[in-house]
Amino acid sequence: MKGILLNNLGSPDSTETKDVKKYLGEFLMDERVIDIPYWKRWLLINGIILKTRPKKSGAAYKKIWWKEGSPLVVISQRFTDKVIKKVDLPVALAMRYGSMTMENGIKELVDKGVTEIFLAPLYPHYAMSSYETVVVKAEQIIAEKYPNIKLDVLPPFYNEPDYIKAMSNNIANHLKGFDYDHILFSYHGIPERHILKSDVTKNHCKIDGSCCERNSVAHHTCYRHQCFETTKEIAKTLSLKEGTYSNSFQSRLLKDPWLKPYTDFELEKFPSEGKKNLAVITPAFVADCLETLEEIAMEGKDEFLKFGGSNYKHIPCMNDNDDWVDVMVKWINDWKNKKQ
Repeated sequence: MKGILLNNLGSPDSTETKDVKKYLGEFLMDERVIDIPYWKRWLLINGIILKTRPKKSGAAYKKIWWKEGSPLVVISQRFTDKVIKKVDLPVALAMRYGSMTMENGIKELVDKGVTEIFLAPLYPHYAMSSYETVVVKAEQIIAEKYPNIKLDVLPPFYNEPDYIKAMSNNIANHLKGFDYDHILFSYHGIPERHILKSDVTKNHCKIDGSCCERNSVAHHTCYRHQCFETTKEIAKTLSLKEGTYSNSFQSRLLKDPWLKPYTDFELEKFPSEGKKNLAVITPAFVADCLETLEEIAMEGKDEFLKFGGSNYKHIPCMNDNDDWVDVMVKWINDWKNKKQ
């Protein structure tokens, strides 16, 4: 029997400092998130980051927390429930970090008699700290506990036509009535070294403004290239004029070089460039979460207005949008019906 495992990032169980600390500890100790030697990672996280960050992050979570719980988890469950109604296969939802473990998600499917799992990481783009760590974790669990289970994985869908169309429709609907000067595509940031580490050729990626434009097998695992391609495809679909949109990267951690330009720097400079009516999209996420609801919709707006902006609109992620549900259902059915 075939079954589906939908997977997203995860969330603390509550906004309490102890729950946020537990969640951040698991997340940041992932060697694909902070990719330094274990002993250095342990000292950095347990000796420094977890001393102060959980309280600060807990306060941020409190600003966006819903009555039903974490927005990311609630939205992901709503999305899953809609998918379940449209497919005739067992479907489970799991998170890479937190109490909704991947192990429990896989066990839920196996207990229903599933022998072939279609893993759908809910990340449009390939990155070692998101897509890759989900796949590796699933492979590890299956190898250790369910060696007879077959695993197939949904590839990154950053440029899939159906996905681009659904994204574009969502953006167009939320732009109605908003007279913008500029649209900012703000993607989640990653360290520049992650791009170089993910380069299978070991010599293509230079992060120099030109390598993403030159065709290469490296693009299959290049987060930067895939982000730019998403923007290009959406801009083409929506017939956006050159110069009315741009890319940036948010959510830096530590002092290493991360992908540029930085979102907060862009928000500061836009008003002085005459871009006073701004729409911001976060295409690295399919579901709204702390990074979109607090960092972009709240902090980003405050920053933009502080530096002279006039109007600011955060465009929600696709969440449990019916178009997005239908796209996932199509991919599931394509997998279910493909010849072995």
